Amino acid sequence: YDKEVESMKKILRTIFVAVCLVLFTSAYGCSVHSAANQPGEKDINLLSTGTPRAKILAEFGTPINTEIKGGKKTDVFSFIQGYSTGAKASRAFFHGAADVMTLGLWELVGGAVEGAYNGEKVSFQVTYDENDFVQTVLALNEEAKKEVSN
Repeated sequence: YDKEVESMKKILRTIFVAVCLVLFTSAYGCSVHSAANQPGEKDINLLSTGTPRAKILAEFGTPINTEIKGGKKTDVFSFIQGYSTGAKASRAFFHGAADVMTLGLWELVGGAVEGAYNGEKVSFQVTYDENDFVQTVLALNEEAKKEVSN
């Protein structure tokens, strides 16, 4: 009888821990899902002299501001510079493997890690010539300056 009670206690403890892990990880977020759904990487190399405005708009979307200054069109873009598809897939794979190896306990760390690394906000001012080709690009914040120097 004592063995049956001890066995039942072990089963109940295991179920309790499993339920707690499921509730915690679903409330905290899934690191695999978060890593796979981080913002994508924008092609900063397009921000160079001679690129047509249409390509700029296709890559970076609608500018947050457009003005005509001195007869030249100027756009301001602000976006989150994310990660390449390979980087996102690698991170998701790592989180998945860590979840399996730690029986879900990795979510305690992985969710926080993915929350902290969700890309950098970058802002650029792009001025075009009379034919709507990029003439000058000005990085408007430190993160944008780092992107241009890479």
